[in-house]
Amino acid sequence: MVGCATADTLPSSSASAESFGPRHQIAPKVLIISMFLPEAQVWFEPLKLTREIKVPGLSAENPLVRCNADSVCQVTTGMGHTNAAASITALVFSGKFDLSRTYFLVAGIAGVDPNVSTIGSATWARFLVDFGIAHEIDAREMPSGWRSGYFGIGAKDPDSKPTFEYRTEVFRLNEKLLQKALKLLAYAPLIDNDKARAYRAQYLEPAARARPSVLQCDTAAGDTYWHGKYLGETATHWVSLLTDGQGKYCTTQQEDNATYEALKRGADAGLLDLQRVAVLRTASNFDRPHRGQTAYASLQAESGGFPLATGNLLIAGRPLVDAIVGNWTVWSAGPPTD
Repeated sequence: MVGCATADTLPSSSASAESFGPRHQIAPKVLIISMFLPEAQVWFEPLKLTREIKVPGLSAENPLVRCNADSVCQVTTGMGHTNAAASITALVFSGKFDLSRTYFLVAGIAGVDPNVSTIGSATWARFLVDFGIAHEIDAREMPSGWRSGYFGIGAKDPDSKPTFEYRTEVFRLNEKLLQKALKLLAYAPLIDNDKARAYRAQYLEPAARARPSVLQCDTAAGDTYWHGKYLGETATHWVSLLTDGQGKYCTTQQEDNATYEALKRGADAGLLDLQRVAVLRTASNFDRPHRGQTAYASLQAESGGFPLATGNLLIAGRPLVDAIVGNWTVWSAGPPTD
């Protein structure tokens, strides 16, 4: 990667965290957003993220933004909706960064629907759907004939689309950037391992049994770490319902709608461009059991997917980062079509 776009001079390394006033803003070309340390660490050495900037308001466990000499930075928000929203808000409004032309790459691991893909795969989202803003009646008490006790706020049943009173229920990402990412990464050499191959072979679904791949499908965010066939079917229906049939559920995670809303607040304040947000989720586990397995056993299973998911974050995400930085004269104006 080449080039540097900062309002001050970037040294090649830093032994201690730095603090800057508003006149010394850093202008990242790319900001990688991780949620916890295993997602973050895969970027540190390959991208030489040796400069450390302390930002008040970040999580106590991860209080630093790390940057390199090519104007690529990385932040770790902490897990869950609350941590993600608080950390990104703190960073955006800190005054330490000029984010007006920054690309934001949310890069984290997730559970995956075996009907759509498999552990180790890299998925790029078009829709971010909140799976937590809902009414819920315990299935033992729900009305007869309902598909589940989970239904939208203000909706009359699980098949009725709710009114979007929270304004964070669904977000759609920039299609041009999504398609560019998919094109750049179509043949990314994703890693695999024997343990994951043996585990996925227990599933009957062809998508689950396949080797890891790059694909477009959509993600559902909610702080409840749910698991199982029936909740998985509810997630599939929920994503389709809230996107008018355009979205295809494949991954479950906790943070993305919260992260996006915090970025949106920054965009509303004129600090950043929401058309420069991409969301990459790699699959660390299946969201439901294989035939003959209980949901609890599936949730506790060691599938071999975790090291694949963290490793493939770098493999699937870096080509986009390198493309942006390596051709900044083009990308600085917005995602190119070709």
